[in-house]
Amino acid sequence: MDNEKKRSASFSKGLLQSGELYQYVLETNVYPREPELLKELRDMTATHPRAIMATAPDAGQLIAMLLKLINAKRTIEVGVFTGYSLLLTALTIPEDGKIVAIDMNREAYEIGLPVIRKAGVENKIEFIESEALPVLDQLLEDPGNENGFDFAFIDADKINYWKYHERLMKLVNVGGIVVYDNTLWAGSVAMPEECTPEILREGRQRTLEFNKLLAADPRVEISLAPLGDGITICRRMH
Repeated sequence: MDNEKKRSASFSKGLLQSGELYQYVLETNVYPREPELLKELRDMTATHPRAIMATAPDAGQLIAMLLKLINAKRTIEVGVFTGYSLLLTALTIPEDGKIVAIDMNREAYEIGLPVIRKAGVENKIEFIESEALPVLDQLLEDPGNENGFDFAFIDADKINYWKYHERLMKLVNVGGIVVYDNTLWAGSVAMPEECTPEILREGRQRTLEFNKLLAADPRVEISLAPLGDGITICRRMH
């Protein structure tokens, strides 16, 4: 991929005022610190027809810091795609850490699996090919899982974000963190509906509803960071 294409692909995941400014952030802060295997997986994913679904590397950098700040050991990931955020998490948590990774598309996961295996972290991952709600409900059937996870990352179907949130408020411990991706929905949340491209309209409405519910939820502290396509960081307070 030539430099111009790289810039275009990078900016499609960013909300800064110019592609040049976003590229500056990536080249000065993100790429120099990005582990080589994450870069390899990111480059592999760039050729995928749905590459836009991958976690933005600047958002990933913040997620890695959050994992370290709370000493996360047990995590949940809903929406895996080719596994960039999954590999990042597996590289960050301790050797005896575990990730429950849920996605309906095993084929996409298997694109990144060779890199995950090369990194020597496959043993930390329990990949479950399924819709997420039944898996989260099954986890809750075991009382040992209540308050049993330190961190969750959600990058999946927006229609179910609030349903995921309700379950994660029982699964993630007090002081634990849940990160939701795409909470600015390509900037469309600030557009009048009539000016929003048709392809973004349904997701925009779902995102507006979810953001409003999160802002009113007394169980969490929140911070919406304009990284990638917008990530909302929730810290469970009680």
